[in-house]
Amino acid sequence: MLRVGIDVGGTFTDLFAFDRDTGEVRTAKVLTTKTNLVDGVFGALKAADIEPSQMLEFIGQGSTTATNALIERNFPPAALITTEGFRDTIEIGRQRRAHLYDPYQVKERPLIPRRMRFTVDERLSASGEVVRPLDRTRTKAVIDRALAMGAQSFAVAFINAYADGRHEREARDLIAEVAPGVPVAISSETRPVFRELGRFTTTVIRAALLPVMASYFERLEQALRERGFAGTLTIIKSNGGTMAVQAAKERPEELLESGPAGGVAYAALLSRTVARQTNIIHTDMGGTSFDVSVVEDGAGLITHEHDLGWDVPLITPMLDIRSVGSGGGSIAWIDGGGSLRVGPRSAGADPGPVCYGRGGAEATVTDANLVLGRLEATLGGKFDLDIEAARRAIAAVGERVGLDPVAAAEGIVAICNENMAQAIRAALADRGRDPRDFALASFGGAGGMHACWIARSLGVPVVIVPAYAGVASAFGATQMDIRYDIERFYYKPLHDADPAALEDEFGALERDGADLIGREGLSADSIRFERTAQMRYEGQSYEVLTPLDTGPIATLEPIAKSFHEAHLREYGVASEDFAPAFVSLGVAAIGAVQHFRPAPQRSDEAVARLPLKGERPVVFDGTARPTPVYDARQLIPGARIQGPAVLEHAHSCTVLPPGSDAVIDPESNLIITV
Repeated sequence: MLRVGIDVGGTFTDLFAFDRDTGEVRTAKVLTTKTNLVDGVFGALKAADIEPSQMLEFIGQGSTTATNALIERNFPPAALITTEGFRDTIEIGRQRRAHLYDPYQVKERPLIPRRMRFTVDERLSASGEVVRPLDRTRTKAVIDRALAMGAQSFAVAFINAYADGRHEREARDLIAEVAPGVPVAISSETRPVFRELGRFTTTVIRAALLPVMASYFERLEQALRERGFAGTLTIIKSNGGTMAVQAAKERPEELLESGPAGGVAYAALLSRTVARQTNIIHTDMGGTSFDVSVVEDGAGLITHEHDLGWDVPLITPMLDIRSVGSGGGSIAWIDGGGSLRVGPRSAGADPGPVCYGRGGAEATVTDANLVLGRLEATLGGKFDLDIEAARRAIAAVGERVGLDPVAAAEGIVAICNENMAQAIRAALADRGRDPRDFALASFGGAGGMHACWIARSLGVPVVIVPAYAGVASAFGATQMDIRYDIERFYYKPLHDADPAALEDEFGALERDGADLIGREGLSADSIRFERTAQMRYEGQSYEVLTPLDTGPIATLEPIAKSFHEAHLREYGVASEDFAPAFVSLGVAAIGAVQHFRPAPQRSDEAVARLPLKGERPVVFDGTARPTPVYDARQLIPGARIQGPAVLEHAHSCTVLPPGSDAVIDPESNLIITV
């Protein structure tokens, strides 16, 4: 029986499947069907020759559905009910500027417009005591008004609900009385932590997505049932784990980096299996975007504050993944100053790059790679690419900046490479890391064509292109455990904390996590817990995520030591002269599931006979050079390749520039010294 991972991306839908009994592997890459993403899922299954009723026991799926719905503001009308005086919190934000010196910038529209934001009379103190009870009559009137204006879901976020959610629960009960079945999100259950902006916006995001994701998952489940699927469907979460589809309907805010999170799981596997490469920069270049994250010692770095847009924080724990608009479909254009630019606008799957012959008219990175000879003209038999159309599109761009087609194509690729390198620099600098201490793992169909140039720009010495790089996020979906992150507000200076009381707090969180994992059908002995705390020096206005031992807690000294180390790692400075304080406590409840591990291969005398497919001219530094092309699927461990060379995988392509050296390791990964 097959276990399948599927990643529904902006341009392609990827599939990876393995048979847990025989080890057989199947992969597929098809164009995403944006009008109905469910069709793309079944298109990938069909391309891999998988019949859901007979061969399929498990599907792990990642998707951009939630992210796209929010970015495009494409969700049913939602209403926000909040405390009097806080109606405009989600629009005011932190009053930061996206571009400090741009006087004409326009802030993005709030997720819920002002006319759909309502206030009621209620007040709890910061310690959770009732100052003014909820005005039930006014609340009912507000609910009726919101429904009359078309609200199809509600967010309830009161100012001090992190301390006690009684008023929010009371408001939810009133909504259920007036409009049974209408989805409601309350902040005291979504993220019960202080600072109202992040708590409010995260609750609004949940409320907006509840009807969207319920509709998508119900259509997917129905389509699977109609085809006889009787296995398990799980959904990739932003925190690097998965959850059952029913939980995903209830917690949709945890799906915003669902697709890229699968790639991070693959990178984490590499950091545990590739020799001497425990620290990895995970990169994934698809057709629309370029994703970056950091993996250290087998795990992706977690953030508790991700910005959906400028000044729209999402405060659920999630992998620290940064995305920029650099992909194979990124469009080349000329700005007002006459300079060549690339992205962030993308041709996507429809119409796609000019060379796809699907109506695209603007030159893209894929067109440039084709003109430079780095891309094979049929994409491994998937398409017949129109190189002459690509050359005409590139020439039109080059003519506007005084470049011939080859120079223009190299310029487009070089600008795209630097855009991606800058994204990596920013991601590492924000977390206090040096790129020279990492290897770069290149995922995505287009990643391997650019990885060596990006690494050279960063000073990264090693590039890893794994065996299933072209379907990396789908592969990662088969490697992920079930995971729930639970957090509780707990503000107390460390020296005032009682170890026994602290152990009780963590014990309660772990029981909640065990209950959630139990809903997935896993036994108690398959669950493990990871404890963390959001901590800061007293007087600071920001926190550091601090890993803690699993307990029991006997003394506070190990907690202080862990915090100082975490602060030093993130900011380069720590001091025991200042007292640490807790802000919140967190527990990750993790339920282990069966993973796929590629069987290591043995090298033999065939290493010397590299699987040469042929030779074609490839442009490097303005000059077309005869370049060998190898079938990467037939390379076995120990095989060594000198650049320049092109290695063609099932769903991706790797280009080795002159001066680079690559070898296949025992896990079938391509290890490149740049």
